[in-house]
Amino acid sequence: MAQTKTFDVPAQSAATGIPQLATQADVQILVSADAVSGKSIRAIKGTMTVDQAVRRAAADAGLRVVSSDGRTYTLASATAADTGNAATLAADDYRGEEIIVTAQKRTESAQNVPIAITALSQKNLDEQKIEGGPDIMRAVPNLTFSKSNFTGYNLSIRGVGTKAISATSDPGVAIAFNNAGLIHNRFFEQEFFDMERLEVLRGPQGTLYGRNATGGVVNLISAKPKLGSFEGRIKGEVGNYDSRRMTAMLNVPIAKDVLGIRIAGSMTNRDGYDYNSGTDNRVNGRDLWSLRTTVAFEPAPWFRANAIWERFSENDNRSRTGKQLCTKDPGRTQFGARDLNTLPDANFRDRDTSDGIRSYFQQGCLPGSLYDEAAFGVVSGYGISFVQAPLSLGNLGLAIGGLNGPQYGFPDGALVSFLRPGDPFADVTQSQNLREIASIRDPKYRASADLLQLNIEVDFSPSLTFVSQTTYNEDKVYSFQDYLRNASNPAFVDTSTLLTGGATGATNPSGFRSLAPGGVFCDPQIGCSDRIGIFDVSQAKSKQFNQEVRLQSDFDGPLNFSIGANYTRFKTLNDYYVMSNVLTALSYSFPFYNATLMPLDRNICPQSNYKGGLSPVPMDDPTSSCIYVDPNPLDSINGEGHNYFRSKNPYKLRSYAMFGEAYWNVSDDVKLTAGLRYTDDRKSFTPIPSQALLFPSILGGGTVNKGYPEKPDIVQSWGEFTGRIGVDWQPQLNFTDDTLLYAFYSRGYKGGGANPPTPGYATEEETIAIAKAAGVSDFTFFLWDAIGYLPSLTLFANEYGSTFKPEFVNAFEIGAKNTLLNGALTLNATAFYYDYKDYQVSQIRDRTAVNENFDAKVWGAELEARFAPTRNLRFNANVGYLKTKIAKGETSIDIMNRTQGNSDYAVVKPWVQLPSNCVLPASVIEQINFSATRPQIMCPGVRGPLVLTSSPVTDPATGAPFDYANYPELNGGAGLSADLSGNELPNSPRWTVNLGAEYTFDFDQDWSATIRGDGYWQAKSWHRVYNLAPYDRLRSWKNFNISLRVDGPDDLSIEAYVKNVFNKSPITDDLPPSEWSKIDDILDYEGDYECRARSIARKRLLASCVKRRL
Repeated sequence: MAQTKTFDVPAQSAATGIPQLATQADVQILVSADAVSGKSIRAIKGTMTVDQAVRRAAADAGLRVVSSDGRTYTLASATAADTGNAATLAADDYRGEEIIVTAQKRTESAQNVPIAITALSQKNLDEQKIEGGPDIMRAVPNLTFSKSNFTGYNLSIRGVGTKAISATSDPGVAIAFNNAGLIHNRFFEQEFFDMERLEVLRGPQGTLYGRNATGGVVNLISAKPKLGSFEGRIKGEVGNYDSRRMTAMLNVPIAKDVLGIRIAGSMTNRDGYDYNSGTDNRVNGRDLWSLRTTVAFEPAPWFRANAIWERFSENDNRSRTGKQLCTKDPGRTQFGARDLNTLPDANFRDRDTSDGIRSYFQQGCLPGSLYDEAAFGVVSGYGISFVQAPLSLGNLGLAIGGLNGPQYGFPDGALVSFLRPGDPFADVTQSQNLREIASIRDPKYRASADLLQLNIEVDFSPSLTFVSQTTYNEDKVYSFQDYLRNASNPAFVDTSTLLTGGATGATNPSGFRSLAPGGVFCDPQIGCSDRIGIFDVSQAKSKQFNQEVRLQSDFDGPLNFSIGANYTRFKTLNDYYVMSNVLTALSYSFPFYNATLMPLDRNICPQSNYKGGLSPVPMDDPTSSCIYVDPNPLDSINGEGHNYFRSKNPYKLRSYAMFGEAYWNVSDDVKLTAGLRYTDDRKSFTPIPSQALLFPSILGGGTVNKGYPEKPDIVQSWGEFTGRIGVDWQPQLNFTDDTLLYAFYSRGYKGGGANPPTPGYATEEETIAIAKAAGVSDFTFFLWDAIGYLPSLTLFANEYGSTFKPEFVNAFEIGAKNTLLNGALTLNATAFYYDYKDYQVSQIRDRTAVNENFDAKVWGAELEARFAPTRNLRFNANVGYLKTKIAKGETSIDIMNRTQGNSDYAVVKPWVQLPSNCVLPASVIEQINFSATRPQIMCPGVRGPLVLTSSPVTDPATGAPFDYANYPELNGGAGLSADLSGNELPNSPRWTVNLGAEYTFDFDQDWSATIRGDGYWQAKSWHRVYNLAPYDRLRSWKNFNISLRVDGPDDLSIEAYVKNVFNKSPITDDLPPSEWSKIDDILDYEGDYECRARSIARKRLLASCVKRRL
């Protein structure tokens, strides 16, 4: 049975308190003067084991137990740098390792904190090859990581993460640097270096961390200067893919025990894991570096301060997302008794009739399994509305000219658009290698961050400490890449010989001859190509200021507290662009550009004054009735063009908080904790509608031809209380060294926000104002209004609002932390239950991110263990079990399954300027006369001449013209609602398991070798709330790493390792950014971390490194 004594050691400096403790415990405690310099311990009173008392004192002083035989304890600094000689201390260091954390914003042993926490020192990170944010899932139960398609990522703990996509949405798991939260950060890109430790707190942390912590907190604690010693460390690494890595640290005491500086840095450079067959280049490489400088100042035992500057920079060809997978949609051909294959189609005359008609009823990609061979198809060009549009306009009087001789399967004189007939992606296939893409341009990736932090601690007395933390962060990220990640067939018509009139017999040169001479179109952003190019840019820049102050007590009595206040100011501009040479070509094509008035001149608009009746004007003239095309190359775009899609999202946050937590030691082994926090959030978002292909004219549907007018700010405010209450008990058990049992209730909160705006269609009032300013008469308005001209474009089926609600969680948790076998075994277990209100989830719809709220339940359990059965053998393991369930009655429209598999309805392509497909009854489609009615205009939202020149379609159910009001189940044309009742939350695998083992071979006093293996397994899960099988299903996956390290004298270490031993590429997430594309996240498990929106696991990495401590 463990030795028990009664202690009475007052709070005092560690230099005097530890010897006093040793006397009362009747043991010897060995510790250097440098290690206790400037440290203090809290009072140790009451009956407990000697081991408990010594470890509590060590935790208070930021020390760890290096070795213990029951009579002699050896203590050392708990920072990662003090690892000792591996040959003599490797096993003992692990067995007695005491990781000190600040999870409750005070220094404590991780085993004494009543929170589910995983704490990893830099040594642990190195051993398990946890090199950056995406890797931590291998060390923490019930944690997943995936990269989104935009500037953020989804770090999820217990099913709670960031599935909301909006500049105003907050992360569900907070990232903190030295206890200060960072809203925008480079956790996805940056590598860990010179860390004191990494803490992962699971569960809502609503009191001390507050906002953005409904899922938990990842706290990065950097190593601080040692004021009493000169130290240095350097590590170099080489590997396959021409990988080169280096980390270094230099610690210099400027004035012994008073002033010191620590400089640390890291760099990584390697070739890409992926191959772009379009350019014959390796892509997805890395070229990044980090530098951190920390200055510590301790002029007196009662004053401690440190100032930190950290810089991160990346400039390479990293891929933001993974390969596009697509189960190609061939289109529906049968509607009742009507077989579309037998119908003539005037809109697709002289083309494959079947393909032409089916194009109206394709969504591009079907919701097939991501793992089938069919998933390596490519999108149907007919399924992309802005590609389908020019293909279907050739014979509508909207052509750019007639052929001078038979070409492309057309007869002489046939009217054509700028695209060749047929699906431009017909017979195109993708490589089934997830690491191979086919793009006409390589990706570009740039990121940078500058972080400044000032931390001050002042001891007002031995039992009262004031803490101030000031943090400032500037962050930028830019990513350009191919949207489809595969190339089309040659697609552009050779316009150099086009004639006007075509079949009418005219032989005059077409005004569009300069559009794509030789079948090559030159786009100012994408460049010149004969193939369809679609690229996107995701970028963001932000600034954050954060100030927190705390007052913490450490009284001898039973009651202590921690109170504080926090102020956060945050500002960001998030931009997302989609650029296509087809969009630009449309901007220069009829009917948007009338080259019958003058030959195409990319700087001049031939029509002006709304109706297009006045003389030519420059393209950027306010009276221009053309689509303004940004003439600048990609790296210097002005952001004003309507030839691309731009989602511009300025957002500001101001947040205040006051918090306090009280700790009452009811007895020597029972403590009650109660905390409360009040948060006041104010969010201001400026809606700036997108303007792709919009301009002020009868057909234009917009308010301006250039630029992005702002709407009035959306200002939202919340004032919410969060907190926790619970009890922990440290019983004296005869079969454990230390045991902590705890039970807590906590409440978490995450603010709501604003949905990005929908396209900037002119309202009826705006249309009238624009037209009147152009001189349109009142009588004309009367006629237009009578026949339904105004407005020409509207958004249909937008049943969602401009804002989304905050989310709340009530969490209940019980847990046990145990130390056994004289410290050789730690065994921690946790069980939890969450009642979630208004969980935030996004989908891309109507060219915006629609954020929805759902109620849900979450429950599960976790087990973590570390075991050192012998001096040389060590194990670590964690297991997570998770079950999630969306509440009954929750519904949503699934853009990948708008008809919910009901053949009585069908998806229809919209008019090119409208953002989304619509759904029509199949019985109505059966009645369409395709020679007189274009199916696109059946989607609500398009009005004016396009509708008026089409014949109305009779609804056989009513005998009257079709009206969506008779079909409420179609939600205005958006589709049938999917029932989410009982579905699982996304990225919530039922099981996560991690196992690690290592054995050390001692050769002599100076040399040893350690072999280590780590394995991780994640069960299957869903990537969307719809749980639509097989599309939404993510398969289980596993990962294995091995290493061999040789440690020698003078802290020399040589290591060889293999990451992702079996070279697997599991898919860890998927994002459908539209109905005609799917982006898949392929999580990289090699020497780097790229999760893309399909996260693929990394390729196999072979590497060796040499480390030397100075």
